Amino acid sequence: MTVQLPLPSAKIAQAIAGYGDEFVALRRKLHSQPELAYKEQKTSKIVADYLEGWGYEVARNVGVTGVVGTLRNGSGERRLGIRADMDALPILEATGLPYASTTPGVMHACGHDGHTSILLAAARHLAETHAFSGTLRVIFQPAEENGGGAQTMINDGLFERFPVDAVFGLHNWPGVPAGQFGFLSGPAMASVDLVIIRVVGKGGHGAKPHQTVDPVVASASLVMALQSIVSRNVDPLEMVVVTVGSIHGGIAPNVIPDSIELQLTVRTFNDAVREQVKARIIALAEAHAQGYGATAEVKYPSGYPALVNHPQETEFARQVALRHFGTDRVEQDFRPITASEDFAFMLKERPGSYLFIGNGDSADLHSPLYNFNDAILSEAARYWVALAQDYLSASDEPPASGTPLEALTP
Repeated sequence: MTVQLPLPSAKIAQAIAGYGDEFVALRRKLHSQPELAYKEQKTSKIVADYLEGWGYEVARNVGVTGVVGTLRNGSGERRLGIRADMDALPILEATGLPYASTTPGVMHACGHDGHTSILLAAARHLAETHAFSGTLRVIFQPAEENGGGAQTMINDGLFERFPVDAVFGLHNWPGVPAGQFGFLSGPAMASVDLVIIRVVGKGGHGAKPHQTVDPVVASASLVMALQSIVSRNVDPLEMVVVTVGSIHGGIAPNVIPDSIELQLTVRTFNDAVREQVKARIIALAEAHAQGYGATAEVKYPSGYPALVNHPQETEFARQVALRHFGTDRVEQDFRPITASEDFAFMLKERPGSYLFIGNGDSADLHSPLYNFNDAILSEAARYWVALAQDYLSASDEPPASGTPLEALTP
């Protein structure tokens, strides 16, 4: 598909394409040396060194291994944050690629190597052209995968030390045509909570069950009962997932154990529903176990909140894609996602939006066969450049829907 680009976008595309191979090579280098949450020492050094070389003011070790680059230009007072994540996953890679992970059991299986390279490519172009008026913050975050790196950076004074008026992020998405953009206003990604339920009974010989309190039977019944929360306690128009993903207990077929441990993942889009489900899981586990003569010990550590995009910023981000890429490049029926993302913490602190770009027909995220699609790197970088230039324009407010492109030039 060929899209006729407005002249400024055509210039951006041409410039980024000129060094696109360099950032593909960088992306593959990052892929070959993945680092887990809060261990992104090599990655953060590469990022910081590049930014300093391009003239950014660079703060290292923000939130342990995070990096924030600041670039100012013109007299504009608006301040924009764009975030990319850097960490990998504890997964053994099975792609067989020539640039596959050289660290056994660690892999960039979510495309964070791509997200980092995308933002670096955009940061370079913006540093070379200075085609904006205001303050740009490029935020490279550690520990998105279960480490809560966004909250750690916030706790380290991210938005007090590096103020922004809005913050944006993106994620590649397998199964969506390569280079297509997806936007969701309001709840876009689910909250995630871990639940650990220990059902405690009284163990004994498998041939004498009447002398025991069998936690296996109680746990098996509880697994089925937990599904009634979704079907009978929650408004049918609300999205809830309650999945029992792990059951552990027992050592032999003829021995009834003293206890069984269940581990659950719970997903919702709504804070009130999240609390309702938590209360029901705890109450049901305790009452259900008691009905079998057992007891239930419930641990319920909170995970990431639901990612809720701000309507005005989301519409602005969508209009950027429409202006610079055309209507054919924007997915019209992109649906909310039940996976989770800690950018949600940033959106609780500042207005902004989290958007998606199609990765094409690739293996799914977190698969040992996943690979980021290098063909979308330059396109996503061009999007960040366009968004930065449009947001950091001469006007005091974000460009309204339908604003002519030429009116956005600082």
